[in-house]
Amino acid sequence: MAEEKKHYMTAEGKKKLEEELHYLITTRRKEVVERIKVARSFGDLSENSEYDSAKEDQAFVEGRIAQLEKMIRNAVMIENEKVDGNVVSLGKTVRLMELPDGEEEEYTIVGSAESDPFEGKISNDSPMAQSLLGKTVNDRVVVNTPGGEMEVEILEIR
Repeated sequence: MAEEKKHYMTAEGKKKLEEELHYLITTRRKEVVERIKVARSFGDLSENSEYDSAKEDQAFVEGRIAQLEKMIRNAVMIENEKVDGNVVSLGKTVRLMELPDGEEEEYTIVGSAESDPFEGKISNDSPMAQSLLGKTVNDRVVVNTPGGEMEVEILEIR
């Protein structure tokens, strides 16, 4: 059997996954079972769209539960206090400046399980994070993005 993928995450990220898992198991699963029960009461299942829809929801919920359980089971916690604060690493927030235009951006590097680019949380597997990991303040880094290369300077790591 292949080794399961490790999921790097912060304590906050793991807590969110555990909360979602709890909700799916204790609330959402019961709601879907009830929908299936009601849809069955309509009779003929061969042309019962409510039943089909409820079964699709059930498959989604059960799939997500399995996915979350696996991610939590294979969680590797990011512990920033054990890492050099002057080096970009998982869990660190990096303020950088795009060159040459001077536009500043800020990203927190997290595991893929909790990445959310709209909140400034980028996956450690992303091209940006891969280029920044291991670098220090004032380093200039070339990042290969889908839109082409861009150069950034690291202004702050915290």
